[in-house]
Amino acid sequence: MEKLDGKSLDLVKTNIEALKQLFPEVVTEGKIDFEKLKLVLGEEIEKRNERYEFTWHGKTQAMKLAQTPSTGTLRPDKASSKNWDTTENLYIEGDNLEVLKLLQKSYFGKIKMIYIDPPYNTGKDFVYKDDFRDNIKNYKEMTEQTTRANTETNGRFHTDWLNMMYPRLKLARNLLADEGLIFVSIDDNEVYNLRALLNEVFGEDNFLRELVWQRHAGGGNDSKYFAVDHEYILVYAKNINSIKKLRVPLSDEDKKEYTGKDEYLDTLGPFKTKDFRRMRPDDPRPNLRYTIIAPDGTELYDEWKWEESKFIEKYKENKVQIRKGKNGKWIVEYKIYLNEGEEGEEREKVPRSLLIDIERNSEGKRQLTNTFNQANIFNNPKPIGLIKFLLSIGDRDGLILDFFSGSATTAHAVMQLNAEDGGNRKFIMVQLPEKTDEKSEAYKAGYKNICEIGKERIRRAGEKIVQETGKIDLDIGFKVFKLDSSNVKLWDPDFANLEQTLFDLQDNIKEDRTKEDLLYEILLKIGLPLTTPIEEIDYKGKTIYNVGFGSVLLCLENEIDLDIVNEMMKHKSEHMTPKVIFKESGFINDSVKTNAIQTLKKNGITDVRSV
Repeated sequence: MEKLDGKSLDLVKTNIEALKQLFPEVVTEGKIDFEKLKLVLGEEIEKRNERYEFTWHGKTQAMKLAQTPSTGTLRPDKASSKNWDTTENLYIEGDNLEVLKLLQKSYFGKIKMIYIDPPYNTGKDFVYKDDFRDNIKNYKEMTEQTTRANTETNGRFHTDWLNMMYPRLKLARNLLADEGLIFVSIDDNEVYNLRALLNEVFGEDNFLRELVWQRHAGGGNDSKYFAVDHEYILVYAKNINSIKKLRVPLSDEDKKEYTGKDEYLDTLGPFKTKDFRRMRPDDPRPNLRYTIIAPDGTELYDEWKWEESKFIEKYKENKVQIRKGKNGKWIVEYKIYLNEGEEGEEREKVPRSLLIDIERNSEGKRQLTNTFNQANIFNNPKPIGLIKFLLSIGDRDGLILDFFSGSATTAHAVMQLNAEDGGNRKFIMVQLPEKTDEKSEAYKAGYKNICEIGKERIRRAGEKIVQETGKIDLDIGFKVFKLDSSNVKLWDPDFANLEQTLFDLQDNIKEDRTKEDLLYEILLKIGLPLTTPIEEIDYKGKTIYNVGFGSVLLCLENEIDLDIVNEMMKHKSEHMTPKVIFKESGFINDSVKTNAIQTLKKNGITDVRSV
């Protein structure tokens, strides 16, 4: 029976295995021979000491941090969740570095779009300082104290920000699907460094565009030099070769305009029709050649786009006009509106890099105030319209990840856009439970940390969307998980009291943890999504978990006997051989454990594990 590894995905081991697959000849006695690797790569090796590179103090450590597996887990919190049994949305409380590590196995290559609005490093933002030795312990300590800003007087002002962002972006890239996109909001303080950072992590070839969003309009007369009206959104692809043409739906204003010009099309303008009469019946193409009478009586004869009957029909539909051009001659125009594509096709347009007609920062504040019926709950929330625009660039389904969730605008935008366009997007929000200031309106209203604000916003926004749209089939729920240390005790003996330590490890599950805590840790470690369907089977007072319609069967009880094992076999999948997992100390005795393994083998099951 194989023991389950308590760590998240080992990225170093994964990278080495990938290198072995590409170049098996560079592997000598299980290790990479770099001299052979150089020979395989030929001339594509940088040998010069002087070369362009982007570096800073702590970069190597930050890279190692991204590659170090997490020993933590995500514990379910049903009490603060909504529609636990049916929702496919997630809200995760915790340090996003550790959370991103824990999501590696279950969500590797499965995220369609990432949007993040990280700290801008203005001197007032909190920049989380990771601990290479024990980041779970560090996280718990940090969340017990008031968060502190990364002030400009700090000698490593930019360095600390880069060390925070680098490992998180490295891990985030792994989660993106091959056709996935990442959007990162930023302002002038770090846009240069962020661009260089994203170039390194995603590759310069995968850079798509730097969007400029007008966040303010007017004001700023008290500025010393320039009033800053804009921010940036950097857009990168996971693999630009997998990206199709990017398109966004037409706005209501777009639909009032027209395109598709041919030699007769120019601009709009009303005109009054007179009578239409056919001329020259002996013309070789009489169906397209006829005379149109201009408003001043001028007869316009030519070969037209439509037959006369269709011309008259389109004129009545306001799809045709006659106007005078710059040379004084009459021009016939066929108005083809943007929203009129081929039959059954929805017209779309290319997204623009200058975002000046999208909701601004003040609208985000107003939206949050309306949601909570109270002002100043959260500082500078992004407007829903901005996130909806970015979401609309991608597919109408798939997973959306935001690991700097803040007030959960992204979750709000996902639900709103799904209601509007019939999409089936699902969200994963990740947020550090930063404490709110005791003097803030949020704290006075009972929200002691930012996560409480985000969760409450999703609850309220979802109900309001359903009420306003009448669409009761929308997924407006979310499962809450919280970052914590592993549910399994680590081998860290107290040599002063070794006998007691050995006795405690007879049951290696921590006393304050539940079977459900352990269940979801197992799902993460074997690579199943946290929203995988789970059926709880009660057999003689003990619980059997049927995960993924029989793909994984678990019993995490004590006093496991062969009857339980035989009952589990009744629920195995007909389409695949299941994994079977038990608690290490759960069997009545070693003889039952041995017989259980043999019983499973007789049923064709060899993947048997324990925790």
